[in-house]
Amino acid sequence: MNRSTTTELARTVDGSSLSRHVVVAPGMCSGGSLVFGRIGDWTWEAVAAACRTNVHAARTPEGQPAYLSFYYFRVRGGDAVHPHGLAFGDELQVTSRVFQFGSQAVITLHRLAPAGLGLADTPLSPAELYEHPHPDCLYAENFNRWIARSRPGSNRRLSQVAPPDFSYGALPRLPNPYSPRTLVGRAREAGSFYATPPPGLVPAGPAHTSEYALDVVRDLNGAGLVYFASYFSIFDTALLRVWRSLGRGDAQFLRRKVVDQKVGYFGNADPGAVFTITVRRWRSTARPSIEAADMALRDSGTGRLLAVAGVEIDLDAS
Repeated sequence: MNRSTTTELARTVDGSSLSRHVVVAPGMCSGGSLVFGRIGDWTWEAVAAACRTNVHAARTPEGQPAYLSFYYFRVRGGDAVHPHGLAFGDELQVTSRVFQFGSQAVITLHRLAPAGLGLADTPLSPAELYEHPHPDCLYAENFNRWIARSRPGSNRRLSQVAPPDFSYGALPRLPNPYSPRTLVGRAREAGSFYATPPPGLVPAGPAHTSEYALDVVRDLNGAGLVYFASYFSIFDTALLRVWRSLGRGDAQFLRRKVVDQKVGYFGNADPGAVFTITVRRWRSTARPSIEAADMALRDSGTGRLLAVAGVEIDLDAS
């Protein structure tokens, strides 16, 4: 990819789309969750522009803080751009488009393309992302819902409520065949994105269970909620423990190529929480280098399901 020292520039393409030129900086790339946090920032910025809502200071009709929470986050890596393959100075053309998804939610799609592909003026259609993605691009899908606390100071039993100035009527609708609602609903009910054996995959060893104590220094955001990108890090911590138990090195883990990753967010937690994370692994019968990890995160004290994740990794690339 091209290298430059220019800064990030964004422009409005139409009422639902933003296009930006991005130079990858240290705060955006690593073997961890930094890139997911940045994509989340782009989602908030795109929703703010498309819905004419101050996403960063939104309020409920009663005047309480309202948050555009992440309910589902999917990212699909390409040959040239994938989550843990970015380097300082890489130039990207990022296109974001917001779709209405009811009165309290939105879907935002992103395409991260190498700047040299010349896709800056190419609109991002759902058909491109879901049916014929460009092999060099990374695509992200964010399903966000407005929430607010039901009880002051508690992150349990968050309510769905949109700010009164949330303007979504002019947004395009995501075609029903592309809706993630059923997929995420099933994952929530089953506690897994792999409730049935994935086609072409076979189990790769026994399940692995570990605990993780919520880190109030690293895992909470400025609103006191568990930061959506922290869930990626927490799942990665559990996955790294599995890798080490298999005799795989940390360097290989940092070089892993994520082909597809899904996270469903079904609850939040208060400081002091301890999580139990169960990891199951699958291996492709056609391509043994492709592995999938199925992960469920629960509150250790109550057993309450907080999140699930499914990630496909190409071991040959690492």
